[in-house]
Amino acid sequence: MKALIPQILIDIFCIFFSYWLAFVLRFQEDGGIPFYYVDSFRISIPWVTLVCIAVFALFRFYSTMWQFASLEELLQIFFGTSAACLLTLILGYKAFPNLLSAERYPNSVYVIGWVLMLFFVGASRFSIRLASRKKHRKSSSCDTDVNPLRVMIVGAGEMGSMVIKDMKNAPQSKGIPVVAIDDDKKKRGTRIHGVKVAGGRESIPKMVMRYQVDEIILAIATARPADKHAILKICTKTGCRLKTIPSLYEIVEGSEDPRHVRDVNVLDLLERDEINLNTEEVSGYLKNKTVLVTGGGGSIGSELCRQIAWFHPKKLVVLEIYENNAYELQNELLRRFPKLDMEVIIGSVRDKARIDHIFDRLRPDVVFHAAAHKHVPLMELSPGEAVKNNVFGTLNVAQVCDKYGVKRMVLISTDKAVNPTSVMGATKRICELIVQYYSRHSKTGFVAVRFGNVLGSSGSVIPLFKRQIAEGGPVTVTHPDIVRYFMTIPEASRLVIQAGGMAKGGEIFVLDMGRPVKIVDLARNLIRLSGYKPDVDIKIKYTGLRPGEKLYEELLLDSEGGCKKTSHERIYIGNPIPFNEATFLNDIEELRKVAGVDNVKMMEIIHRLVPTYTGHAEKTDLLAQ
Repeated sequence: MKALIPQILIDIFCIFFSYWLAFVLRFQEDGGIPFYYVDSFRISIPWVTLVCIAVFALFRFYSTMWQFASLEELLQIFFGTSAACLLTLILGYKAFPNLLSAERYPNSVYVIGWVLMLFFVGASRFSIRLASRKKHRKSSSCDTDVNPLRVMIVGAGEMGSMVIKDMKNAPQSKGIPVVAIDDDKKKRGTRIHGVKVAGGRESIPKMVMRYQVDEIILAIATARPADKHAILKICTKTGCRLKTIPSLYEIVEGSEDPRHVRDVNVLDLLERDEINLNTEEVSGYLKNKTVLVTGGGGSIGSELCRQIAWFHPKKLVVLEIYENNAYELQNELLRRFPKLDMEVIIGSVRDKARIDHIFDRLRPDVVFHAAAHKHVPLMELSPGEAVKNNVFGTLNVAQVCDKYGVKRMVLISTDKAVNPTSVMGATKRICELIVQYYSRHSKTGFVAVRFGNVLGSSGSVIPLFKRQIAEGGPVTVTHPDIVRYFMTIPEASRLVIQAGGMAKGGEIFVLDMGRPVKIVDLARNLIRLSGYKPDVDIKIKYTGLRPGEKLYEELLLDSEGGCKKTSHERIYIGNPIPFNEATFLNDIEELRKVAGVDNVKMMEIIHRLVPTYTGHAEKTDLLAQ
C-alpha cells in the first residue's frame, strides 16, 4: 500500500493541474478566469479528483507494473482517463450544480482538461519505465564480470518486436539488441524499439562485422523451412552463437512458449516442410478410444503418446519396461493434459501372460507397437535377444490383438528391414511379415509403418557427437560417404498416427524421409553450432563401418515393385511381398526354440524367413556359444 501512495499523490496533482491549466488556457484571452468559475473549481475539484482516482483504480492503474509499460498500457491510460473525464462531464452537468451549488465548467474546459490529463498521467507512468530502463542499463554497464552480448535479431515482425522488447526490459538479460534483419524491403531503414532494421538476409555477414555481433537470434516462427534453413546456413558461417524461437507447430501444440529463446540445434538445419495432419481422419480412430502404446517411454513411443493426447482418447495406456522413462512421461503428460485418463503399466512384450492380462482388463481399441531392440551393433553381439524381443514381442502383441478384437494395430518398422545386413533389420522384417500374416487371418487391421533414422532419439548420432565435442573431439564418423534418411521425432510420430488413420489392413506404409543426409555434414554442422571450426578446433575421425552397417539405407524392397500414393503427400504404400504362409508359423515356432540357444540354427531360419538378408550366418554371442 505504501508504494501506491506516491502514485496516487502524483495523480491528484495531475488531475488538479490539468483542469486548472484548462481554465487558464480557456480564459487567457478574456482577461482571466471569472470569479464564479474559480469558486466552482474550488468546490468541485475534490469531488472531480475522487471520481478520477476511483476510475483509475477501476482501470487497474495502481496494479500495473509501469516499468514494463508498452502499447497495451498506453491504451489502458487512454481509456481510463477518457472514462474518468466523461464521468466528470456527466456529473458536471447534473450532480455538481445541484448538490454542490457549483457552476458547471465550460465544455471547452472538459475537453482541454481531458487532453492535459491524458498527457500528464501518461507522462508520469512512462517516466517510471524510462527510469527503470536507465537503471537497468546502468547496472548492466557496471557489471564487470559479464560483458553484455551484442545481438542481431533476424525478423522484424511481431516475434522480433517481442524479443527486442523483452531483452531491453528484462533485468536478467545479458544481451543488447544492436541491429535487426528482415527480408521485407519496406521495413529496411525503420527502427523497432529503437533498433535499426539494417537489411535483408544477404547483409547478415556484413552487419555482423559492422555491429560487432556476438549472437544471432532467429525470430520468425512462421518462416518456411526452406527459408529458415537458408538463413541459418548464412548465420553458421559468421561464427556467432545462434539462437531461435520455437517453430509454429511447437507453439500451437503448447510444447514451447513463443517467448522462449533456445539454442539452434542441428535439427533446425534440416530443410524440411512441416507435416500437416488430416485431423478429421486421425480423430476418427483415436477420439474416445482406448489407445495402448508399447514401448511408450522410448523416443518414438513417448512422442506418440504426446501426439495421441491431443486427440482426446478415452484412455491412454503406456506399456513400458523401463520405469524411469515411464515415470517422467507420466508426470509430463498429466501436467500438460490434466484431464487425460492415463494408465502407465510396467511390463515386457516378451511376457505373453502379462500382455494377455493387460488386454483382457483394458480392451484397447488401437495399439501402437513401438517396443523393440534397435541398436544395430549391439544386436549383432546379442542376436538371440533381438529375436526374442523384436520377433516374439511383436508376435505376442499381434496374437492378443487378434484374440481381444483390437480394431487396429500399427507396427513401428524401419528402413533397416529392407535388404537387411543386420540382425536387427532382419528381425524387423520378420515383424512386418507377422503383421502381413495376421492381417489376412484376423478381423484386426494390422499395418506397419517404415521410416529411417530419428534425429535426437536415444542412441542416435547427435547425442554421441555432442559428447565428443564437449570432450574436445575427435568426432567419430564411420565412413566419409555414409548417408542416412533422417526425421525428427515429432515428424515421424505424426506421420505414424496419420498412416494409422489410413490403414485398411496389411499395408506397409513408407514415409517420405526427404533427402538423405551425409553423416559427416551433420557432424560439421554440429561442431559449428557448438562454436568451433570443423577439422581445425575439433577433428573428424573416420573409424570404418560397424558390423551390420550399410553405406546407404533403403526404404523399399525391389520386389515390392514401387510405391502407391496415398492422400497424404508424405506417405506411400509398398506392395506386399508374397511369402510362404503355409510354413510361416512353423518357421516362427522353430525360431523360438533356438533363439539365444543355437545361433547357427537361428541364423539359418532367419535367412529362410528373410531371403534378402545378407548378414553372416555366424554371430559372436558369447553366451550362446
